[in-house]
Parts: sequence; C-alpha cells; structure tokens
Amino acid sequence: MSKTNPHLDDDHIIAAVERWVERAVIGLNLCPFAKAVQVKRQIRYVVSNATTPEALLEQLMNELQSLADTDAEQVDTTLLIHPWILTDFLDFNEFLDVADAAIEDLQLDGELQIASFHPDYQFADTDVNDIENYTNRSPYPVLQLLREESIDRAVEAFPEAEAIFEKNIETMEKLGHDGWDKLGVGAIQ
Repeated sequence: MSKTNPHLDDDHIIAAVERWVERAVIGLNLCPFAKAVQVKRQIRYVVSNATTPEALLEQLMNELQSLADTDAEQVDTTLLIHPWILTDFLDFNEFLDVADAAIEDLQLDGELQIASFHPDYQFADTDVNDIENYTNRSPYPVLQLLREESIDRAVEAFPEAEAIFEKNIETMEKLGHDGWDKLGVGAIQ
C-alpha cells in the first residue's frame, strides 16, 4: 500500500510504469530495443517498499544478483521501481554512484549496468522544463538493470545507436509538453 495513498498498491504502480513503457518508451520509440523484450514478457517489474537508501541498496543488490543468475530468455531486464525513496532528483542522481558501486561490489561490471529514470529527470545543462528531459521521465523513480550482452546485441541490430539520443530530442520537440501530457504516462495519485 502507498505511504501517501491507501488505494495505491504495487499493482497500480506497476500498471503506471507499464503504461509509460508502452506509450512513451515503445510508443514514441525512445528505445528501439524495448519492444522486443516487452513482447516476449522478459521485463521484470519490481516495486521496492524501501524508505531508506540503505534498504534500497540492499534490494538493488539482490535484484542485480537475481538478474545475473536468471536466464536472459526468462528475464532480460529488471525495472526496480522505488516510489517511496529518492523522490528528489538530486538525491536520486547521487544514489546512481552507489548503484554503480554495487555492480562492482558484486563483480558484475561488464555483465550488468543501470539506466535511470525519474519523474523529475534533468540532463546536465538543461532547464528543468526542457522537453528533452522527458525522454528519461518515468512516473516513479526507476533503476533499470540491463544485461550488457543484450545491449551489445541491440546495438549490432541497430547500427546507428549513437543517433538515438538526437532522434529522441527531435521526437520530444515535435511532441511538445501538451503532447506528452496527452500520453497520460504520469504517476497514479
């Protein structure tokens, strides 16, 4: 159950993130690699009930090890959703160094990596409301655990992978804030 809304449970949180994946990430083609794993149901959605960075780190380490130990045909990527902790983007951003260190501590560097998404995501040298920030704006804070071999395969299949970021900015500029709002991919309140 939600710490702020007693009607908001894990199923509602996961539904909001799945809607964002389908409508924004896949629907806008922000990640051309996402559709295949979504169609094959190889995305594991996990809601963390952590309320401290330490508890989130412990769960993150468990999820990293679980992904490493699981066949990629079963689970290719994990979305660790943490709606009750690191809701401030600066705190979230600082935690990313801790998350990367966890990969090293588990000796999974070169095997796994983490992508980050947040409702208030902001790239360096942008204003908070710049539309390009919305490429990484999710309904709740999310740490995506990725297999490097899957990334390598995807990059081979999409030879112009370095152009994705620029294409995403163009997509977002065409869509605009009103178009983003119409997608209905925000958090459930």
